Amino acid sequence: MRVTFLGTGTSQGVPVIACSCPVCESKDPKDKRLRTSILLEWGSLNLIVDTGPDFRSQMLKFKVQRVDGIFTTHAHRDHIAGLDEVRSFNFKQKESIPLFCQQITADKIQRDFSYIFSVQDYPGLPKIDLCPVPLNPITFKGKTVVPVEVMHYKLPVWGFRFDDFTYITDAKTIAEEEIQKIIGSKVLVLNALQREEHISHLTLDEAIDLSQKIGAKTTYLTHISHNLGFHETVSKELPEGIHLAYDGLNIDL
Repeated sequence: MRVTFLGTGTSQGVPVIACSCPVCESKDPKDKRLRTSILLEWGSLNLIVDTGPDFRSQMLKFKVQRVDGIFTTHAHRDHIAGLDEVRSFNFKQKESIPLFCQQITADKIQRDFSYIFSVQDYPGLPKIDLCPVPLNPITFKGKTVVPVEVMHYKLPVWGFRFDDFTYITDAKTIAEEEIQKIIGSKVLVLNALQREEHISHLTLDEAIDLSQKIGAKTTYLTHISHNLGFHETVSKELPEGIHLAYDGLNIDL
């Protein structure tokens, strides 16, 4: 399995106008972050987690030729706003693409993108098979995917375990029974928004503490705002086995 980080950033903390902070003006490409998303590949099978506002740019940048399925963590706009761009893959693949998520996420997607699910079959509309599922393992194309429920303040958000890789974003707290689903992962991904306390996101210190509690051999931090600081600076502060992810990072498991 190969994992590609398509984006490791967030809309949190970014002003409406162009940002001129030192991090955003950095020349280091690892400080340039699109919204959080990953691509998972097993041979010719391609799965995407989240389709944020940068989805089209990410597909072009990383030359993604096929999308077999989408797994959506939750329905905030920075994770679903690019869903309309799935139509390009529909046209190329000549088939609908299934999207797996929890029921509250499916309900929000159906409201926000009502035209996609309209009875009227207008030519050129995206073709998405919305698949709301319970908090149980999902079998798709021969792969077993385990949803992991985390809390984004009061909103339940899903992380996903794919084989020995667990991907969690937009978490603040995780119940003990959900942590047990993660134990044994070789690679863990956690959100680490910033250093300062935040109501709905793990801080850098909280993400480090949680990583060490879970005990994964390697942890990558994602969903990073410019408030965290420079990639190079923060990387030097991290304990052994914990790293900042960056756009374009590839992991082979």
